[in-house]
Amino acid sequence: MALKSCQRALFQVLQGRFCGNNFVGRAVLLRHMTSDAPFNYDYETLAVSQPRDYVKQVELNRPEKRNAMNQTFFREMRECFHQFAEDGDCRAVVLTGAGKAFSTGLDLMDLAQIYSVDMDIGRKAVFLKRKLTEMQDAFTAMEKSLKPVISAVHEACIGAGLEMITACDMRLCTQDAWFQIKEVEMGLAADIGTLQRFPKIIGNDSWLREIIYTARKFSSDEAREKGFVSGVFETREAMLEGALDIATLIASRSPIAVRTSKASVLFSRDHSVADGLHDVSTWNASMLQSEDLMKAISAAMQKTEPTFSKL
Repeated sequence: MALKSCQRALFQVLQGRFCGNNFVGRAVLLRHMTSDAPFNYDYETLAVSQPRDYVKQVELNRPEKRNAMNQTFFREMRECFHQFAEDGDCRAVVLTGAGKAFSTGLDLMDLAQIYSVDMDIGRKAVFLKRKLTEMQDAFTAMEKSLKPVISAVHEACIGAGLEMITACDMRLCTQDAWFQIKEVEMGLAADIGTLQRFPKIIGNDSWLREIIYTARKFSSDEAREKGFVSGVFETREAMLEGALDIATLIASRSPIAVRTSKASVLFSRDHSVADGLHDVSTWNASMLQSEDLMKAISAAMQKTEPTFSKL
């Protein structure tokens, strides 16, 4: 009886403080958004599965090309994560690679076709800029989906492969994994996200400039030492299990709270502390109107696990 009275009193306080009729905030962003339309995850370069409740696995699926990335891949990545953003059955994503390597970066044959178009200088510049933006948007889609993404890397992770995982929330790898920002060795600057995201991940500015300017390889141990990956596993099987365990734990939390947290982390990365505090207070003013808060409080008081509705 006392427990119910306490819960009721707490609910009334929160409702009175945050749920007035005149308060709108960002509630529109936090309503249930599960689409009734079926999602189509049938792709040529990606294999999408759901190994656990609310957890999607995206496997780079060009093993015969060591998961080199072509234009089809970039289009499918954009489409896939745009769908994840609306899919209520997706709360976390694990990103893996099929075959012997995670990814060797851009497909050079595909890249040669893009660069060989016959246009005058101005039009070719506009064309290439458009293509580069399409590639960038594929990895940015992982961030904008607001679903946490855990990359699980084995063997080679080169060039665009590394650019891709800098857009992930967490990075795990096997002991035999190695990494390379290869673009300088190929005569160009990395242009799909490494130069923008890598410095925000790595705190050692001198080391990251060395890695970028020299294009040298670095090992899984060095990646962990510098904070680029948070876990190193002996086998691919152990790594995948570890990644799925993290994703499953995330998926068990309030999807509204996770979504808000990722949005705030991304905003704060690119803005001042003051702007970040203002942003998260606006988010939370709406989030506190969600049923998830009371479900979590009630479960904690009753020592049970809460079950949250789809978002």
